[in-house]
Amino acid sequence: MKQIIYKFSLLISIILMLNSCKVEPRPISYGEDHCHNCDMTVVSKTHAAEVVTKKGKSYMFDAAECLVWKLAKDNNEVDMEYILVSDYANPGNLIDAKSATYLITEKIKSPMGANLSAFKSSESAKKAQSMHGGKIYNWEGLKKQIER
Repeated sequence: MKQIIYKFSLLISIILMLNSCKVEPRPISYGEDHCHNCDMTVVSKTHAAEVVTKKGKSYMFDAAECLVWKLAKDNNEVDMEYILVSDYANPGNLIDAKSATYLITEKIKSPMGANLSAFKSSESAKKAQSMHGGKIYNWEGLKKQIER
């Protein structure tokens, strides 16, 4: 009986360890989390961002531009398992930053003043551009523009 309890306890321990090692994004606590770049409280569901390292550590950002600035400063994009930005068209929905389409326009203000918004599809970005003007970027083009 002791051996059965021991094996069961060992199995439960292994399952718990494997589950605790999952590398995945965590939900942003709007109004509570602080930006890893500027320390502002993350409140905007249309502009927030998150990175998750390959080791599973999550960092929140109040704006996509803070995320880009921090990655450029630390030169550690390759260490990230996830790089996520909010889809402006679907507030609170995080999308892959590398496949997102970005719009910079003075008519859509972002928390840090870069006037940067991310969109899941280029069609959504173009629709917003037709209403608000501005310039569209992909991930690589955005990094060059924002890092200046």
